[in-house]
Amino acid sequence: MSKLVNPHGGGALKPLLLEGAALAAELARAASLPQLKMSSRETGDLIMMGIGGFTPLDGFMTRADWQGICDGYKMANGLFWPIPVTLSTDDANLKAGAEIALVDAESDAILGTMKVTEQYTIDKGHECMQVYKTTDLAHPGVKMVMDQAAYNLAGPVKVLSTGTFKEEYGDQFMTPAETRAAFEKNGWSKIAAFQTRNPMHRSHEYLAKIAIETMDGVLIHSLLGALKPGDIPAEVRSEAISVLVENYFAPNTVIQAGYPLDMRYAGPREALLHALFPQNYGCSHLIVGRDHAGVGDYYGPFDAQKIFDEIPKGSLETVNMNIDWTFWCNKCGGMASQRTCPHSKDDRILLSGTKVRSMLSEGQDLPVEFSRPEVAKVLQKYYASLSAEQNVKIELKGHSAA
Repeated sequence: MSKLVNPHGGGALKPLLLEGAALAAELARAASLPQLKMSSRETGDLIMMGIGGFTPLDGFMTRADWQGICDGYKMANGLFWPIPVTLSTDDANLKAGAEIALVDAESDAILGTMKVTEQYTIDKGHECMQVYKTTDLAHPGVKMVMDQAAYNLAGPVKVLSTGTFKEEYGDQFMTPAETRAAFEKNGWSKIAAFQTRNPMHRSHEYLAKIAIETMDGVLIHSLLGALKPGDIPAEVRSEAISVLVENYFAPNTVIQAGYPLDMRYAGPREALLHALFPQNYGCSHLIVGRDHAGVGDYYGPFDAQKIFDEIPKGSLETVNMNIDWTFWCNKCGGMASQRTCPHSKDDRILLSGTKVRSMLSEGQDLPVEFSRPEVAKVLQKYYASLSAEQNVKIELKGHSAA
């Protein structure tokens, strides 16, 4: 009998991806259905339903679900859920009873089908205030909601494809069934998820190693979907994490995997989502550090830790593992946190994201106390390619002007 945490909702994993004859039949039927083009965020949510990452959802949410989640973290059936999973359209004719093919707007590939059970409108500003704590359009998550089409559609889905994620990321694109099988094979039952949308520097490495000291292992879980401009692409991040794991972690203590969601930048609410779906992946704990899933100054540095004390008891089986702000301290002579280091900021190696990007763009070496050299090399190569690309564009622009 499995010693891993139960999937969310207490039942079995519920992947909605069709296979075999059922898949062939639905693909043929989908070709004749009206098409709805999904945003990148909606595509990621659909694929998560397909692989069982959003167990036990069976489709996009109703208005009652949306309202209950915004106002009290609960779907209409009472299931805990922190962020609405919705689908939108500007087509007023798509009403209850309609059957549609769900298409990835970027690739034009049919990824699923849906039977519409409800068309409804929402107060987008209300969702933004409840989920993101702001209606400022400079917040990327707020802009995502405000840019949604006029109507939301609810209904069960059948998932026909996981898009290009497997093709692009190979074995790193793991389903919940696959990570659970890997944990079982390793004999792990206590696993901490380390969710990341960034390359891992020394502070992130330290967080993961703190967890390894008390857990059977760590799942380094990288977001593979869309990010805001300026963030490091998933393939670069994956390479940087791979060289870090290979060179600085003991064998059989880490599994690196990726999941297909877009970043919402919802801070505390997204931290809850980052605990919910790793529960489906088999993780008993979630590492929650400083400013988890935050952006700018919209959230306090430890709001994502505090929110776990505010949700109803028993909402999740996966437990938050709160760790304070970590850094290299020259006086301590090693990595430390605010809970363990008595020294001043002057003794700590702290670099802002802007400073890191500037140094990498200029080909400068990052301090070894901040980033492992192997990781820095991967990032320097990426930023050098950006500079070369920019120079080519400037040169071409100059030729066209001439």
